[in-house]
Amino acid sequence: MSNPTLQAVKGMNDILPEEAQLWLWFEDTVRDWLEAYGYRNIRMPLVEPTALFKRAIGEVTDIVEKEMYSFEDSLNGDQLTLRPEGTASCVRAVLQHNLLYNAPQRLWYAGQMFRHERPQKGRYRQFHQIGVESLGFAGPDIDAEQIVMCARLWKKLGIRDVALQINTLGDAAARQRHREKLITYFEQHKDALDADAQRRLHSNPLRILDTKNPAMQELVSHAPKLMDELEADAIQHFEAVQAILLQHDIAFEINPRLVRGLDYYNRTVFEWVTTRLGAQGTICAGGRYDGLIEQIGGKPAPACGFAMGIERLLALLQEDGMAAPAAPLDVYLVHQGEQAQGLAWRVAESLRDAGLKVLLHCGGGSFKSQMKKADGSGAALAVIIGDDEVAADAVTLKPLRGGGEQERVGTQGLAQRIRELTK
Repeated sequence: MSNPTLQAVKGMNDILPEEAQLWLWFEDTVRDWLEAYGYRNIRMPLVEPTALFKRAIGEVTDIVEKEMYSFEDSLNGDQLTLRPEGTASCVRAVLQHNLLYNAPQRLWYAGQMFRHERPQKGRYRQFHQIGVESLGFAGPDIDAEQIVMCARLWKKLGIRDVALQINTLGDAAARQRHREKLITYFEQHKDALDADAQRRLHSNPLRILDTKNPAMQELVSHAPKLMDELEADAIQHFEAVQAILLQHDIAFEINPRLVRGLDYYNRTVFEWVTTRLGAQGTICAGGRYDGLIEQIGGKPAPACGFAMGIERLLALLQEDGMAAPAAPLDVYLVHQGEQAQGLAWRVAESLRDAGLKVLLHCGGGSFKSQMKKADGSGAALAVIIGDDEVAADAVTLKPLRGGGEQERVGTQGLAQRIRELTK
């Protein structure tokens, strides 16, 4: 009895070569975009101490309570977690390596995040994010810059039907006053709260405002407004962000129920949303988190950042028929015979030295079968080597696209001739 074929873990998906080509194109585009704004790359481990996320994200958030992949290190008993988001890891790295000592930092990272939730379109247990963090900047200009730069990326990628929602969460004292009023209000209507809202009532009442339960929408719409509690500084900060967005013709909607799912946010928060991905419509989200650096153990410093879901963005691109440009292959090298094989290897390496992309046939086979594979490879030209070519220290060059006659070319001038034919 044969062993059953093993499958990937549910919600953790393979990215096959054809689809990976689109990922590579997307990653190159994003890298150029970030460099244009002066952001530098940072790379953090996939595994962090569990305490980092409990302290940063908040112990009563859905992520910490229900979604983290946490385990005990069998060697030393440490409590570890596969990172569910990147901001806490990035801030931990900045503090550990004292990167804020001399100057503020504009940083970005990319990679896998892990959350144990029900897989659905646009939401997976292993997913990929691009994260952008600006640390040490207090003014509203950095909040606005991050939003403006996102708008530039959507234009660069050709993504349409995306809307911007913004809000302000004010500062800690305002949020505390608002929290007390929310608890009082919702306690008066406790019978109308669903199980999630009742669970959050005293631990994280702000999250009740973000409920998707249709039966609670009217109740939530009459809840006390955080905007009514804001101090002048927070209002001025938010108005300055809006002014910059208007200067750059960035359309937005102020959504007072936009609270984000992580405890570390304050002041500006924002989401870019689409109606084209069903319930998973948020493609990019972030905001200011001025208290997080101190919360993790550093000296108080302001910070702002956002993350975008790569799978969701690529889903939008594919829905619009986007396909990555095929990786151009210059040459498929066909050969037969022991001496021809030796020359083929030398020719292939010399062409690669010259900067050309070469696929050297492996696995034997007749010239006919090899030429069939050459034609299907997408290469512009076939380089053919047999006994005659070995004797002449030359190759036969055959165009595979757009017609043209095959020709005999010496190995010394081969790279130059290929360039001429593939211009």
